[in-house]
Amino acid sequence: MGRKAAIIGGGVIGGGWAARFLLNGWDVAVFDPDPEAERKISEVLANARRSLPGLYERALPAEGQLSYHIDLAQAVIGAHWVQESVPEQLEIKHKVFAQIMAAADKDAVIGSSTSGFKASELNAKGATAIVAHPFNPVYLLPLVELVGDPALTARAAEILSAMGMYPLTVRKEIDAHIADRFLEAVWREALWLVKDGIATTEEIDEAIRMGFGLRWAQMGLFETYRIAGGEAGMRHFLAQFGPCLTWPWTKLMDVPEFNDELVDMIAGQSDAQSGHRSIRELERLRDDNLVGIIRALKRTGSGAGGVIAAHEAMLPRMAVGPDGLPVTVEMQVPTTYVDYNGHMNEAPYMEVSARASDRFMEMIGADAAYIAGGLSYFTAENHIRYFAEIDIGARITVTTQALGGDGRKLHLLNKFWTGGDTPAATVETLMLHVDLTTRRVVAPTGVVAERAAAYVAAHADHPKPNRLVLNQPRA
Repeated sequence: MGRKAAIIGGGVIGGGWAARFLLNGWDVAVFDPDPEAERKISEVLANARRSLPGLYERALPAEGQLSYHIDLAQAVIGAHWVQESVPEQLEIKHKVFAQIMAAADKDAVIGSSTSGFKASELNAKGATAIVAHPFNPVYLLPLVELVGDPALTARAAEILSAMGMYPLTVRKEIDAHIADRFLEAVWREALWLVKDGIATTEEIDEAIRMGFGLRWAQMGLFETYRIAGGEAGMRHFLAQFGPCLTWPWTKLMDVPEFNDELVDMIAGQSDAQSGHRSIRELERLRDDNLVGIIRALKRTGSGAGGVIAAHEAMLPRMAVGPDGLPVTVEMQVPTTYVDYNGHMNEAPYMEVSARASDRFMEMIGADAAYIAGGLSYFTAENHIRYFAEIDIGARITVTTQALGGDGRKLHLLNKFWTGGDTPAATVETLMLHVDLTTRRVVAPTGVVAERAAAYVAAHADHPKPNRLVLNQPRA
């Protein structure tokens, strides 16, 4: 029996939760009285399907079943997780929680997406909910703040971690939890800067995305400032900039009057800044950028990239491909792989092929420990052949065939499958076994030599391309 999540409220956050659960293999039941809910969520899902799998070099689980309900109890029955994402009004949340409690299984996790209310406020009328506050887009950003009963938040953290999220359990209840308190402080100051005519909405956004926003994405606040202290570290930074806390740099709790004039000013500037794009276009732009940034962070295991790398390691691998050969890569084409023609260009083919070859090296024992011991395979030549376009969002399965090898050489064929009976592309690769100390080509020994020879023998009867380019006699 599959796992089921009930999403109560299908707005921006509820739709993001639905996508996060669904694309991680959960069945999802959505309740929202809005007659446009199904259309809105389908559009969010389209963006999620386009972006989330592109973070990974392994395939996510098969999608669960999605259903829509006009009765809250029907949506909630049998759910292992119930996520409330209704408007941020305590009276409405209390009414919704009463209905959830009446219909939910007693061991279901009941989470609230509330940005500001404390768990004790949510449960004032008998509910047993926890705060599970995510960040938009929920299907891409890993952070979710958990507040409430320790046993429930521990269960919730385990479930969310298995879906590639980063649960941050808040030590003590506080209004707006942790992250939104920072955002509110920045938001207040931004309102003053606009109201006083010091900066426009666009100039403020440029200050963030061209400067400290890039640092925060990988190091956060304190680690960033530790570096700012130079070799003397955080203590020097505090001594140098601590006195600034008493200077009138920010207005903090001094809030500008929120009147029609301020609203018109900010809305007008925002329209001038971004009005030429629709909300869906802005969401896709945001998602494409997030995928690129998080994939870059994944290479070093920093920030959100480390969360994705850990989740990827948990995902199962397909063992055998459509041609009966071992699968070395299974992934969805990310937005970062696509050129102006809308399909993969040459560089990503080589990147995916390199990962397939690296995976094959691991299979024969030439793994990180082997390389640390001073031996490795170097790529000497590659040859790509294209048979069909591979578009954004396509699921690629790469199989690797050991065409031959005399010990010092390893001749591989990486086949790219996107469905059908023939590969969409192949990359022929010739690798040389190298001593990393002398940088000379040497023969492998032990397990690596045995496994490489075994794969070459096992793959000898598999069909080979009519034309091979590498490792052929030279004229």
